Amino acid sequence: MELRQIKYFIAVAEELHFGRAAIRLQITQPPLSQQILQLERELGVTLFKRTKRHVELTNAGKIFLQEVQGIFTQLEQAKALALRAAEGMVGRLAIGFVGSATFDIFPLVIRGFQEQFPNVDLVLYEMPTPKQIEAFHHREIDIGFVRPSVFDPTISLFSIQQETCVAVVPKTHPLAQHTAISMNELSKEQFILVEREIWPSWYDDILSKCNQAGFSPTIRQSVKEIQTVVGLVASGLGVSIVPKSTSNFHLWDVSYLNIQKDSPRIEMSLAWRTDDESILVKQFIETAAQITEQAANRDKHS
Repeated sequence: MELRQIKYFIAVAEELHFGRAAIRLQITQPPLSQQILQLERELGVTLFKRTKRHVELTNAGKIFLQEVQGIFTQLEQAKALALRAAEGMVGRLAIGFVGSATFDIFPLVIRGFQEQFPNVDLVLYEMPTPKQIEAFHHREIDIGFVRPSVFDPTISLFSIQQETCVAVVPKTHPLAQHTAISMNELSKEQFILVEREIWPSWYDDILSKCNQAGFSPTIRQSVKEIQTVVGLVASGLGVSIVPKSTSNFHLWDVSYLNIQKDSPRIEMSLAWRTDDESILVKQFIETAAQITEQAANRDKHS
């Protein structure tokens, strides 16, 4: 049984006339009649009652018509979905992200992409950068919001945000009344930092800036997430250096202070497998680039 035969059958069933059906199909009547006879032989049933002046569906023909019309409707839907998928309008993207991304750029990009591509299913996984690299290797994620540096030839990066860092201190700390401080004012403090294996370049930059300010920081606690850093600072266990966007994470028990002169800087990048040619991945990267550029322009003029 061929789709062409079913298409011919539907035309005859709807026209109830072989001549009109042939005109509709833009073929001659003899091959149309032959195809219908062949279909009936393959099915083992009579689909039409035929006379010289009249054609009507048999009971078997009526049932068969109902079923095949549904098949063609599904085929048209499948065709439309396939075209939309090829255009990057539907599908699924698995996205990894570091927790600190949620303070600023991540919600903007996710919301903007969903507004443009509402039929793309985004599956989100919070994980530190090293875990995301592993996930890329196992093809568990398609896109990552990562903190460089990433040295992996199989992973491509696109920088979407660079920002300075600020100090965070307990609300009761003497420095909390300041709006800006210098790095050497933290020389006597105990620090709470994100573990070096989670964020090596940033960890090293903080230590480097402390050394340039004339001291080696006392690290009381290392943790895995920025949110935990802020929570422990709020508990009075120490101070820290965090991305400026972290100040969007409001806690009444901490104060965020600008750092004068050469404060540590950090970067957020999009990551994807270099060999990934998915149209959805390309659409996401392009959308993220547009949104982050618009956000940066707004910040410049605000």
